[in-house]
Amino acid sequence: MAAVGATTTTAGPAAAQQPVGAGPVPIRFDLTDKNGAWFDSGLNLFGSSSLAIAVLPRLGTDVAVPGIGGPLLPEDLGGLVDGVTGGVSGGAAEGLVEGLTDGVGGIVGGLLGGGDQPAAAPAPASTPAAPSTSATPSATADEDEEDEEASATPTPAPAAAPAPAPAAAPEPSGGLLGLGDVLGLEQTLSAVQGIAAAKPEAAGLALEAESLLGELAGIVEALPADAPVNLVDLPVWVNLQGVLDSLAEFAVVGPPVTVTFNVDPAKSEGIRNPIGLIAPEGAEDFPYVDPKGAFFGEKTIQLTEPGLYAFADSVAPYMLGAVVVDDPLTLGLDFGKKLLVNGQDAAVPSNADIIQRLVNAFFVITNPNNWQRFSETEDVAWNPFQPPAPILQWDGAGNPVLIPNLDAYFDQKFSYPRTLPALNEKPDVPGVGEVWIATQMEDFAGKEKHGSITKIDVESWTIDRKIAAPGIDMNNPHNMWTDKDYRFLYANEWFDNETDVFDLQTGETVRQVEVGPNPAHVMTRPDTDHLVVGINAGTDIVELAPGGTEVTRRIHTDPDGGITPHPHAHWTSHDGKTVVAPNTLTDDAVIIDMESGTIKHDPVGAFPIATSMTPDSKKAYVSNFLGMSVSCVSLAEDACRTSDGAVAHSSTIDLWENYDPQTGPTGPWGGLTIQLPVSPDGKALLAANTLSQTVSVIDPRTDEVIKDLPCNAGCHGANFGAKKGGGYYAYISNKFSNAVQVIDVDPNGDGDISDAAVAGQLVLDGTADTAIDDELVAHAGVGGQGVLPIPLVYNGWSQQVPAGWREDLTPEQLNPIG
Repeated sequence: MAAVGATTTTAGPAAAQQPVGAGPVPIRFDLTDKNGAWFDSGLNLFGSSSLAIAVLPRLGTDVAVPGIGGPLLPEDLGGLVDGVTGGVSGGAAEGLVEGLTDGVGGIVGGLLGGGDQPAAAPAPASTPAAPSTSATPSATADEDEEDEEASATPTPAPAAAPAPAPAAAPEPSGGLLGLGDVLGLEQTLSAVQGIAAAKPEAAGLALEAESLLGELAGIVEALPADAPVNLVDLPVWVNLQGVLDSLAEFAVVGPPVTVTFNVDPAKSEGIRNPIGLIAPEGAEDFPYVDPKGAFFGEKTIQLTEPGLYAFADSVAPYMLGAVVVDDPLTLGLDFGKKLLVNGQDAAVPSNADIIQRLVNAFFVITNPNNWQRFSETEDVAWNPFQPPAPILQWDGAGNPVLIPNLDAYFDQKFSYPRTLPALNEKPDVPGVGEVWIATQMEDFAGKEKHGSITKIDVESWTIDRKIAAPGIDMNNPHNMWTDKDYRFLYANEWFDNETDVFDLQTGETVRQVEVGPNPAHVMTRPDTDHLVVGINAGTDIVELAPGGTEVTRRIHTDPDGGITPHPHAHWTSHDGKTVVAPNTLTDDAVIIDMESGTIKHDPVGAFPIATSMTPDSKKAYVSNFLGMSVSCVSLAEDACRTSDGAVAHSSTIDLWENYDPQTGPTGPWGGLTIQLPVSPDGKALLAANTLSQTVSVIDPRTDEVIKDLPCNAGCHGANFGAKKGGGYYAYISNKFSNAVQVIDVDPNGDGDISDAAVAGQLVLDGTADTAIDDELVAHAGVGGQGVLPIPLVYNGWSQQVPAGWREDLTPEQLNPIG
């Protein structure tokens, strides 16, 4: 098995933060606006600032919860992440005890390695993404791009050399087994010897365990690094586990691990609401939802079971954090036997396909060096870095499965490295007008906050303009719309509290209006031209006067529910009389009569996040982000198709019909669905799936999934614009890629969407000819979220396209449903 390179640790923003927890020693996450450090643990582990490790405390022995007399300082962290090839900092019995009391040097030093000084990290041989504990990012497709946010997501310079062979691995410092500890057995042995030191009657068992650990190391060391090992198939492990179970009786589990989430307005302009995404079966209070919703301040939870915990902000659910609570009397990093996934009814084995995909996505999302970087001129290798750490999972039969090296395993499971092709083939037929995309991760020299709005001239397929708005320090623009005269560009600052108004032609800021915490989506009413804005971190749908001059009305989306509903991506009907919004925390769609201000609710799936309507406004669609489905809701008479072809008030389109959470997909499927527009002519519904990196093509006439099409990392936004000469293009944005897909849902215009295809892709970086109001310094073209094609060709807006724009549209595009 190839040895894994040592890890580099970089101290995070606050010395008082505790990235390694044990019982009352807390883990602390600062929720911030910084790219890749949205859940900031204070460390950079495996290239992610959003990961922390905890050790399950065991009482009654020297492996007890220590008394730490102050905050953990950067110099205390040496043994924590000194690489998987190192030994235990502090020696044998002292590894857990003195490691804890002196700082955490040896706590996880045995598991992840641990000498006193971390070595430079060689580049891994191959790379994907996942949660766990300690190593450093390596060369990826982004290796020439500087990350100016080193304080939030520090990353060492990538090395070009491959990982060294085992013979070249450094000698372990204080090693207990006398070999490079790539399996994390030093951690287990240190715990065993700690028990023996405190309980002399356990000394015989400890000696037996030490012998078996050495034997197991020799066996597993010879096995492939990328192949999970069913430990039950190894007689030595069966014997070892029996001894460890006996030793566990001398060291009972102590108090739970504490995690504190801190939302400080100095670090996050918007309020936040951390909730649970994954937790071990039996974890108390999961998914940790507070009815009050998003907040400034602190929230503390207790992790009561060993295993993998993952968290998301319910306002911006790509903001992720994770903790692995490791039992020192197990091998590797312990993911737990079964895991709960928010939105799913039953726990799944920790080696299930859905867990592997979520773990992989975690490291792509939280490590900016893992984001996709396409080129217009050449193919690029994409090789995202994963933890080269040993992971203990459990299969569907209840057997323990050890993954010797998660990075190597994910390389073969997810086919890394992959080739990102040169994007030099544009669609053959031009589009009409322009498309604006919220490139939310771009960084600029003249502003602190992230994000810009990028304009594509879709007639020439060129990047025409970028609006960074440094004068107002625009903070993560999320979605856009325009007025009936096409004078203004409206954009919501998702990480702040404002709707911004720009001059559509010049990009100059016209005004800002405070609307409420974390506004997400904006549309206009085609009947009045009033703006309709969803207050994502709050309770309201807000109406503004034309031009965004002032707030004229607030409509509470769930005044009697007792829970802050967090409405996200709403949709407005063709006549402006109805708005449908997803209440993400109450799992329902709110239907608002805009004339009377009255509301009603329809239940939908787990964590609804976006909506759309058919062009006649007879039914709405809701994407259930954690429900892995799309809900159909009738807005008048029954209009939703059921699986047996009947018509009902509501129905569910199952995007997991071809997906088994344990074994994986067998056909078209979608996971973590976000935006889902219906084409202006009502022929197609496209649903962007961020986990599966697919776009589900759905026939709204039958509510059946027809096929899926590929998209990129963080597939997110979707909207339709006019295609030159007739028909429509859909534009698909991707949060963790610098490219946008152009989909033709009916290439030959025959009304059959089974031939829907990706017509081309564009790099969003910009060129020397791109008009720009600030210097772009990092993550060019990355962060694609909201999509706004102009002219507006949806029914109700298309009829009002102003002169100078309407001449390029066909009669059918001006009146899409007659």
